[in-house]
Amino acid sequence: MKKQKLRSNLITYGIVLAAYVIVQALIAADSLSSMMKGLLVPLCVYVVLAVSLNLVVGISGELSLGHAGFMCVGAFSGAFFSKCIQDVLTFSPLRLLIAMLIGAAVAAVFGILIGIPVLRLKGDYLAIVTLAFGEIIKNVMNIFYVGIDGAGFHFSTQDEFALNLAADGRMIISGPTGITQTPKDATFTAGIILVLITLFIVLNLIDSRDGRAIMSIRDNRIAAESIGINITKYKLMAFTISAALAGAAGALYAHNLSSLTAKKFDYNTSILALVFVVLGGIGNIRGSIIAAVLLTALPELLRGLSSYRMLIYSIVLIVMMLFNWAPKALEWRERNLGRFFKTSPNK
Repeated sequence: MKKQKLRSNLITYGIVLAAYVIVQALIAADSLSSMMKGLLVPLCVYVVLAVSLNLVVGISGELSLGHAGFMCVGAFSGAFFSKCIQDVLTFSPLRLLIAMLIGAAVAAVFGILIGIPVLRLKGDYLAIVTLAFGEIIKNVMNIFYVGIDGAGFHFSTQDEFALNLAADGRMIISGPTGITQTPKDATFTAGIILVLITLFIVLNLIDSRDGRAIMSIRDNRIAAESIGINITKYKLMAFTISAALAGAAGALYAHNLSSLTAKKFDYNTSILALVFVVLGGIGNIRGSIIAAVLLTALPELLRGLSSYRMLIYSIVLIVMMLFNWAPKALEWRERNLGRFFKTSPNK
C-alpha cells in the first residue's frame, strides 16, 4: 500500500516537472506565444489554490467559500513587504521568498482566528460564514490607506489626505487603488517550486497519521470522536495549512501584477477554486491540478474563436463533470485508468 501511494505521488511530481521542462523548452525555442507566457504564473497560482482548497473540501470534508480571502491577505501582506523593502533588499528571488513566507504566515494566522469559531459550524452555515469572511476582507482592503514617511507608517480608513504625510512620504496602500508598482519578482520557476512544495505538504499530510485522522472525521465524525480523535484540532490543522498555502499563492500572484487591487479577490475567485476542486474530483489532488490548468488556459486559448469560445468552454466543463462523476465513466476509469485516476485519496 505504501509503495502504491509513493508511486502515485511520484507520478504527480513527475507530471509537474515534465510540464516545467516542456514549457522551458518551448520558451527556449521561442515557440510559446506572449499570451501563454503571461499565463504561466497565474496557472501555478491557481494550481496551488485548487490543491490547498481540496485539502479542506476533499480531505477534511468541509465546504469553504472564503479561500479568496486568504489569498487576498497573503497578496497584500507580501506586496506590502516588498514595496517597503524594495530599495533595501534588491535581490529579487530572496525578496519574493520572504514575501511568500510572510503571506503564508499572515494567512495562517487569519486561518486560525477564523477557524476556531467557524469550524464548529457545518454544511451550508460554514459555507456562508467563510463566504462572508472573504467579502469582509475584500471590503476592508478597499478602505485601507497606508503611507510612510520619515516619521514612520501612517494608517487611515478615510482617504490618503487623512494620512498627513510629510513631503518625503509615499503611499503604499491606496484604498480601492490598492498597491501599485509592486516589484514584479514572480517567475514561472518560482511558481513551479511553490506547486511542488504545496504537493509535498498536502500529499504527505494525507498519507500521515494526522491525515488519516482528518479523513476519519470526514467519513464519520461521531465514530472518530468516540475513539478519542480531537475533532477541532484536526479540522483546524487542515484549515490553517490550506489558508497558509493560499496566502503564499496570493503573494506570488501579487508579484506578477503591476497593480494589486482587492476586487481581484471577490467571491468569484473562491467559486472558481471550488470549480477546480469539483471538476477535478473532490479529494483527487492530481485532478485538481489538471482542472486548474485546463480551465485557466482554455478561455485564453479559445479567445481567437470569439463567437464559439464560451460554447466550447461550457462543453469542456460538462465533459469533465461527466468524466469525474457519471457512474459509467467511473467504471470505465476504474477498469482502464485505475493506476492514474483515483476517486478518493484513501482508496
